[in-house]
Amino acid sequence: MKSFLLAVWEVLEVVIVAVVTVFIIRTFLVQPFLVSGASMEPNFDSGNYLLIDEISYRFREPGREEVIVFKYPNDPSTYYIKRVLGLPGEKIVIQNGEVKIFNKENLNGFLVGEKYLSLGVKTSGNITKELGKDEYFVLGDNRNYSYDSRSWGVLKEKYIIGIVRLRLLPVTEIKAFSYN
Repeated sequence: MKSFLLAVWEVLEVVIVAVVTVFIIRTFLVQPFLVSGASMEPNFDSGNYLLIDEISYRFREPGREEVIVFKYPNDPSTYYIKRVLGLPGEKIVIQNGEVKIFNKENLNGFLVGEKYLSLGVKTSGNITKELGKDEYFVLGDNRNYSYDSRSWGVLKEKYIIGIVRLRLLPVTEIKAFSYN
């Protein structure tokens, strides 16, 4: 009887350690995310299963052209995936199908290269937006089918969950993402 109880206790210990480990990893380090919708095509399709790095932004700010997952500001129970284009303190101008950014280093502004967009895709709208110290301007890669900062405004930093690091599904499209 004593050896049976010891065996049960050992199994229970393993289960407890596994549950605590998964909880810590999922809560503080990595979170799964399932893409829903066409706003990030052709780079991310509906049904893609991604892993989101939640720890990097505890040590640094989000960077331009990084793909992030965040809570939608008007309904924090809904999660979105978009690409960061405008950073805190910058001025974003969308005009004639292009995104131009003005900041301290580029007082005359610069056009964002956006090599990740499909050939011929233009950014619709005529928007000028100055970002505050904790605000970001985010856009979907599929500009004609994206509900983003052009529609609902700037994204406050507090809503950002993390950066997309890995696509796990579909298996034929497994990919790790790094940003420069």
